[in-house]
Amino acid sequence: MTEPQAGLLLLLVVPVLWGLRWLGWRGRQRRQGDVPELAATPSDPGEALFGPVEATYVSSTSAGDWLDRVAVRGLGVRSAAWVAVHRGGVVIARQGAPDLWLAREALVGVRRARGMAGKFVDSGGLVVLTWRLGSHELDTGLRVRAAGARDGLETAVRGLLVATGNGDGHEAEARRG
Repeated sequence: MTEPQAGLLLLLVVPVLWGLRWLGWRGRQRRQGDVPELAATPSDPGEALFGPVEATYVSSTSAGDWLDRVAVRGLGVRSAAWVAVHRGGVVIARQGAPDLWLAREALVGVRRARGMAGKFVDSGGLVVLTWRLGSHELDTGLRVRAAGARDGLETAVRGLLVATGNGDGHEAEARRG
């Protein structure tokens, strides 16, 4: 095969691969069509307990399946974010995607992970919040930029879990075995 033929083949194959990727993403969105709309952040989320801190919103996946990225409601879009914990829940203000409001009652657990859905970092580098959206239980991964703030975020969320009787934040991890 000559160089021009290889170049032409590449020009034909790349768009086909992108098209297949697009079709796969659309199929995933159709299958996840029953995921409810996101709750709006209340005008008064309560007393600030932690943050806001700068983070990267990695993605949301089905709880316990770190590869099953949620494609609807903007939950599969990686973005820069600010994360804050308030008495009423967690606010994840994202750039270029809808903000997330994880009400205290919706929180199920918090843990550290090395990675999820295509993003891997140092051991314990992601803070993963497990929460309920309708009948769906989701894991949302956050890469807090300041390494020292990861402990603060995890501790503040764990405090919300204990305050609501949802446990100590280890339940979601224990269920996964």
